[in-house]
This record gives sequence, C-alpha cells and structure tokens, in this order.
Amino acid sequence: MSTTGQAGPAVATPPPDPGPRPTDGRTAGRPLVLRLLARPEVGVLLGAVAVLVFFLITAPPVRDGGSMANILYQSSTIGIMALPVALLMIGGEFDLSAGVAVVASALTASMISYQLTMNVWGGVVVALIVSLAVGFLNGWMLVRTGLPSFLVTLGTFLILQGANLAVTKWVTGNVATDDISDMDGFGQAEALFASSFGIGGVQVKITILWWLVFAALATWVLLRTKYGNWVFAVGGNQESARAVGVPVTFTKISLFMLVGFGAWFVGMHQLFSFNTVQSGEGVGQELIYIAAAVIGGCLLTGGYGSAIGPVFGAFMFGMVQQGIVYAGWNPDWFKTFLGVMLLGATLINLWVRRTATRR
Repeated sequence: MSTTGQAGPAVATPPPDPGPRPTDGRTAGRPLVLRLLARPEVGVLLGAVAVLVFFLITAPPVRDGGSMANILYQSSTIGIMALPVALLMIGGEFDLSAGVAVVASALTASMISYQLTMNVWGGVVVALIVSLAVGFLNGWMLVRTGLPSFLVTLGTFLILQGANLAVTKWVTGNVATDDISDMDGFGQAEALFASSFGIGGVQVKITILWWLVFAALATWVLLRTKYGNWVFAVGGNQESARAVGVPVTFTKISLFMLVGFGAWFVGMHQLFSFNTVQSGEGVGQELIYIAAAVIGGCLLTGGYGSAIGPVFGAFMFGMVQQGIVYAGWNPDWFKTFLGVMLLGATLINLWVRRTATRR
C-alpha cells in the first residue's frame, strides 16, 4: 500500500525591500529655493529690486508715477532690442551691428519716404526688408564661412556706420534726414510705433506695451516650441545639435534676422518720435543691448539664458539712467555706474548658478 502526499497551496514570498532608490544630482529632490535660483533670471530680478529700492530712497522724484513711466520708457527702448540679442546669445552668437542697424533702418524709411514722395508706409516696408536682409547676410556669412560672429558683425558694423553717414549726406545734403511729419500715413505709423496712452492720469509710451508683448512671445517661443529647443541646442553644442537633426543653418540665420526685426522696430520708433534721424547715432548702443542680456543671465558662450532676464536687465539700465538724473547726481558718472552694475550683476549671476547647482 502506497501513500501519496498532497501538495499544499504555494505561498508567495514577497521580494525583499530594495530600500530607497538611488538618486543622482539630476533626480534628487532639491529645496524650492535652489530650484528657483537655478533660473537664469532670478539673479537679475534680485539686482533690479535692489536698484529700484536704492533709487526710491535716494531719489524721491522716482516715486512719482510720471517719473516711473519715463523710466519704463527708457527701459523699453533698450529692452525691445535686448530680447532678440538675448535669443541670439542663447544660440551661441552675438551681433555688434545691432546699434547702427537701428539707425540704418530709420534712415532708410525716412529717405525712401521723403525722396520718393511716397506714403510713409512704403518707407516702413522697405526698411523692414533692408533690416531683415542685413540680418540674413550676417547669419548666412557666419554659417558659410565659419568665421566668429564677432568678426562678421564687426564688419557689418563698420559698413553700416560708414553707409549711414555717406548715403545720408549724398541724398539729403546733410547729416540728418528731412522732417516727414507732414507726409501721408505719418499719423497711423506714429500711433503704432510712438504713441502714448493714459493710465491713471499718467502718459505711458506704447513701446512699454510692445516690450512686454515681445517678452511674453519670446518666453513662449523659448519654453514651449520646438524652435526654442533648437536655439538652446545650437548654443550648447552646434555639432551635437546637427547630429540629432536640428536645422543649425536655419536657426542661426533666423536668429540674426530676429535681431534685424528688432532693429527695424526700434528704428521706426525713433523716426516717428522725432520725425528726423541723425545719421551718426547708434554707435555704442550694441554694447548696451549685449550688456542688458548678460545682466539678464545670458552666457556669452551660449546655451543658457531666458527672455525674462533681459527684461529686468533693461529695466536696471533705464532705472540707473533716469535715477541718476532724478537724484541730482553728475550724469557724467552714468557709464561708470553701468560698468560697476554690469560686473556686479555678472558676479551675482555666477554665485546664484553655483549655489543652485551645489549638491
């Protein structure tokens, strides 16, 4: 007689608890403060607040609504150009011709309109085409030759500087263009580029509104579109970006054309604000635009930055420029103050980034 054993129900043994999952510097939970400091615009925001508080204390006229509107206006004329310059810097390049390109655009619109007795909108359109063409040529020469953007745009700077003066004197017989305020279409163009509107009894320039609109649009493009990814990619490592399918040539050229668009817009504002343009202006403004972008957290090496940072950087410039006047100080110290502010903001941004990335 044989006996057979019956097998009992199998009991599943739970696997041992592996313990906490290992993390590295990218996945570790970091304090909120450090995550905020990692943003490129946080350092300049702190600096802008400090500069604002400083002048609110030392220059009482700054507290007036009209004074603040004037400060914002000065900031907007810098900030509108600082935005495309910042995008170009994130893409790993910079443009030394941006300042004279603004004046070249205004001169083109003025002379085309006046000399050909056209409606001013004809000059505005031609100026836009010229500005975009200058940006295209800068970008095309850069990608075709492989030369540094410093050399390419330095050459464009010198060409435009000389052409602005020579062509203006040849066409008008003077160093400035003729007054176009009585031409057809001037009122509509002035309303778009150089008008004011009232808020609480304070007159606010429309460039402030355009500045904020362009900043919001640039931020959306950088953070929410494929093109924004391309900009960061070509600025970080151009060859790696090309290897994964990023259209490097298109991205570089389009960024220079964006600078051309910004130069056109600011040039139109200058033209329709003052009705005439001095051909020798604009020299040195390119450094202001680049400095605003650098203060705003953009790296000269590319691949890092934001569109909001240059907004605060431009505000700091406008605040200092007008704050010195309202405080009754010698305006001859303006550039010195700006240089100190640039170095200080750069060191603060460096400290903020190192603090944010420290484990």
